[in-house]
Amino acid sequence: MLLAQSVGLFLNPTRQWEKVRDKEVTVTGVVFGHTAILGLISPICAYFGTTKVGWTIGYSEVVRLTSASALSISIIYYITIVVGVIMLGALIRWMSKTYGSDESLAKCVSLASLPATPIFLVGFVQLYPVLWINYLVGLPALAYSIYLLYSGTRIVMKLSREHAFLMASAILVACLVALVAVLASTVTLWEFGFEPGFVLWISLESMLWTSTRAHITTRS
Repeated sequence: MLLAQSVGLFLNPTRQWEKVRDKEVTVTGVVFGHTAILGLISPICAYFGTTKVGWTIGYSEVVRLTSASALSISIIYYITIVVGVIMLGALIRWMSKTYGSDESLAKCVSLASLPATPIFLVGFVQLYPVLWINYLVGLPALAYSIYLLYSGTRIVMKLSREHAFLMASAILVACLVALVAVLASTVTLWEFGFEPGFVLWISLESMLWTSTRAHITTRS
């Protein structure tokens, strides 16, 4: 079911949204059948990417997170994904009456979770945490997720194109506000001493450069 649903969103999104509209679902069914499963991809990949691969700063050090730090961040990351989808679904349910819709909370959670499928799937790229690669892969996934949100809002919520556009735009703004709130909370936690633990791995090139520089300084 999950595989067919995910593939359907890419091959024929309109038809897939019609299936979502016509099928009776529950909140737990959506969360445990979609969000909780695909939401695992990014935290797990980020854990291995930040502890085993790492990233570089400039031309020298390879920076990795400690296993304990990466594990705690991944757990919080996963909880944020699942709770965030549920809260967004509740917000969609609350605002739907403003636009003339009265769908169930389960349908609203589906509208919050399913458009995020491309973003969930590209979480595999976090196995190699290089910023430009993540942007290169993530931006097209984000664009397609926004398309799914706009197309799904009209069908699932049974709205006119005008009302669906306005509602989808309001949902998108809510997502951006939530993202800013999460980033601000992260910075606040860092300020109170909850910063992650780092491990620096000095590369051979860096060691040679440092040794050569020290030798030149000594001779001069």
